Amino acid sequence: MDDCIFCRIIRGDIPAAKVYEDADAVAILDIQPANPGHCLILPKKHFSGLAETPDADLGGIFAAAKKAAKAAVQAVEADGFNLIVNNGQVAGQVIFHTHIHVIPRFSDDGHRHWQKREVPEEKMKEIAAKMRQLLA
Repeated sequence: MDDCIFCRIIRGDIPAAKVYEDADAVAILDIQPANPGHCLILPKKHFSGLAETPDADLGGIFAAAKKAAKAAVQAVEADGFNLIVNNGQVAGQVIFHTHIHVIPRFSDDGHRHWQKREVPEEKMKEIAAKMRQLLA
């Protein structure tokens, strides 16, 4: 994709703080990090989101995320990390090229997880049944 900013970074048309690269993916530091060491794992092939990314490509992308996460945690002496994929605009996806956020976490970083919602047991059973049917 000629106009995709991540494709342009991967091609080297736009500078980025690259921390890792292999045959499947590139890892760069996020320019608007949630915490120090926050990086993005970009597959070298363009897919608009995780749901559109072929299964055959996911292994290499997540292997790169695992390597980058270990390095980020060590580099910034974090206590753990989050892997986050925003898929679709409503989920917070801004750039429509599959990517994984690796966010180092610190016990005192102040970040909070999403709100929990109360879902009645009957609704949970209904959702589970629909999902099983769709996955069969």
